[in-house]
Amino acid sequence: MGGRYDDAVLLTGRLLLAAALLPAGLQHALNPSGFALALAGTGMPYPNGVATGSVVVTTFGPLALALGLLPRLTGLALAAHSVAMGLLLHRFWQYGGATARIEQELFLAQAGLAGGLVLYAMTGPGAWGWQGWWHGRRGEPTPAPAAPRKRPPAARSAKVPPRPARVAA
Repeated sequence: MGGRYDDAVLLTGRLLLAAALLPAGLQHALNPSGFALALAGTGMPYPNGVATGSVVVTTFGPLALALGLLPRLTGLALAAHSVAMGLLLHRFWQYGGATARIEQELFLAQAGLAGGLVLYAMTGPGAWGWQGWWHGRRGEPTPAPAAPRKRPPAARSAKVPPRPARVAA
């Protein structure tokens, strides 16, 4: 794969990750007090503030992800949020039986999303994102960097003997 195919795969991955995250963000944005109550039920300190921050991250983060804006910041912030929410809301180790298996699957899904987001943060959005458009790379392969130029050796200068020190009279 190369060039356009890589960019198409990166765009598809970005859109799939955004589609996995945006519905929960919109749901929390439509009912932030209900989300704050769910966080308070886990023992979270300052659940209203955490819920507000989470709504901002889960609403604007997937939009930035889909557009390819600030890939490192977006990817790492969404990955950290995904792991934190997985640890807070899907405590499978506290349950037994079928409930533990379901909570474990939900936690592992959150961890998998975090892994995909870290990969996005490291690879970037590709040419079919905001940065590619902004820098003028609309689907063209990225040119190879130019080889560094070698400097000619510096000319040797003759050593000048030091001046004698002045003696104050």
